[in-house]
Amino acid sequence: MTSQPSAITHWVLTIVCTDEPGIVHALSGAVVQARGNITESQQFSSADTGRFFMRLQVESDASREEFAGALAPVLERYAMTWQLDIVGRPLRTLVLASTAAHCLGDLLFRQRTGHLPVEIPLVLSNHETLRDLAGFYGVPFEHLHVTDAASKAAMEERVIQAVEEHDIELVVLARYMQILSPGLCERLSGRAINIHHSFLPGFKGANPYKQAHARGVKLIGATAHFVTSDLDEGPIIEQNVVRVDHSRTPAELMAIGQDEESRTLTQAVKWFAENRVLLDGARTIIFR
Repeated sequence: MTSQPSAITHWVLTIVCTDEPGIVHALSGAVVQARGNITESQQFSSADTGRFFMRLQVESDASREEFAGALAPVLERYAMTWQLDIVGRPLRTLVLASTAAHCLGDLLFRQRTGHLPVEIPLVLSNHETLRDLAGFYGVPFEHLHVTDAASKAAMEERVIQAVEEHDIELVVLARYMQILSPGLCERLSGRAINIHHSFLPGFKGANPYKQAHARGVKLIGATAHFVTSDLDEGPIIEQNVVRVDHSRTPAELMAIGQDEESRTLTQAVKWFAENRVLLDGARTIIFR
């Protein structure tokens, strides 16, 4: 009997290291050793930090152990930070929400339709408002009322428990209207994404779209970024804007802005889940 061929796996490899000659050649040789065929390759050398970034997609019948073994000498030689995953594997994602439905609804819809490679085992919220929305998509929903320092600490402890309980790889703040403590920000460093409207820091507090209307803004947009202890100042992943004019009412501006928030957050989550986002100090490298 002839032996059956081994199944082909589509791998995604990302690496970060100090930039120096020979990296691409060495990695290509390791891929060949792992019986791999490169189907996508992107790289970037940062003149600011002297770092080298690369993302490869590779088809190979090698197991993860074989592939990692072939890479090991190169990884060690160049002191690389690296990650090896399977292309398209759904990323286990915890969503935090409050009362605004647009970002959560878009994430849940695109997960359901298969257009967003994430698996959402739980939505945590400081309000009951979005329970029915999560239930419509069959996603468990938990509400913890946050009113003071003690209840906020309890909510953050539940976030940490949920991350461990569900093997969470990404936390998404889908218009979650609570500031995370520095300790939680540090714990979730590099794997928590937030979204906010483009008016910050100009129009803070309640009714930013009403403030924007009163000032006659001409651009509305949104920013998705990594969460850090510096409020709304983490490394930016994606931004979008749309032009508006004097004819728009505050309600219309809010609707336009919410569309941009949803689109921007979903795009950032998608890129992160596809291993296309790498950190270079205070900024990001995005391999689209």
